[in-house]
Amino acid sequence: MNISYPSNYYSMKEKVVIITGASSGIGRALAYEFAKQGSKVVIGARSHEKLTEIAEEIKLKGGELAFVQTDVSVEQDCKNLILTAVERFGKIDILINNAGISMRAIFEKTELLVLNKVMDVNFWGTVYCTKYALPYILKEKGSIVGVSSIGGVKGMPGRAGYSASKFAMQGFLECLRIENMNKGLHVLIAYPGFTATNIRNTALSSDGSQQGESPRDEQKMMTPEAVASHIYHAIKKRKNKIVLSSKGKLIVFLNKFLPNWIDKMFYRELAKEPDSPFK
Repeated sequence: MNISYPSNYYSMKEKVVIITGASSGIGRALAYEFAKQGSKVVIGARSHEKLTEIAEEIKLKGGELAFVQTDVSVEQDCKNLILTAVERFGKIDILINNAGISMRAIFEKTELLVLNKVMDVNFWGTVYCTKYALPYILKEKGSIVGVSSIGGVKGMPGRAGYSASKFAMQGFLECLRIENMNKGLHVLIAYPGFTATNIRNTALSSDGSQQGESPRDEQKMMTPEAVASHIYHAIKKRKNKIVLSSKGKLIVFLNKFLPNWIDKMFYRELAKEPDSPFK
């Protein structure tokens, strides 16, 4: 299988990069990282105010950026985001499906609307954006990225809907990679561990309301900037997957050989969280 790439492919300068969920956390850090490297960035998120703030900061530093207020659970919003990138910059090289929402409650007590909402954002948002971006990315032999989680390789108690959505994302993107393996498409799935972002503060409780304060110590977590840097370099190297944090790598490794022990370890650790649903 011989696939030729442009001579400057591994340079991110002039690449057109779409990032969803870019108003905070990993998405925001990715926008700054790619803009710093000379990429043309198109960002989408639900907060118009935050998108405007990021756009102004990047443009002041000489970066090229466009933004679209986007709810990735709405198919038309995803289509508009993709078309804006093409209309503004003429192509798409990279799509980073980063938008996500979490939840924290045991399944027995969780209303189904919570799982529906999580799947709509985490899984269907990825599907919608990828569907409309794929023809343009194939033309450039570019990259599609899914920002998953350790919860996407190991089911996390108290986060059934979240883990299910990330497992679904993984299956979808792996199929996409294989279907297009002769067309030069690069597919990366990134698995961060617990990261100091807003996603836990906005995580849904059993009735769909936001939980508010995070139950975990953010000082012990990886920063969004560190995660963004790892993802940036993994795209440049066209890796298939990256597992971030030593703890995350250990969980993935041990789960292959000691799955029952990992199950008990997960339960014990998450049961220690303040206001744990297991108490």
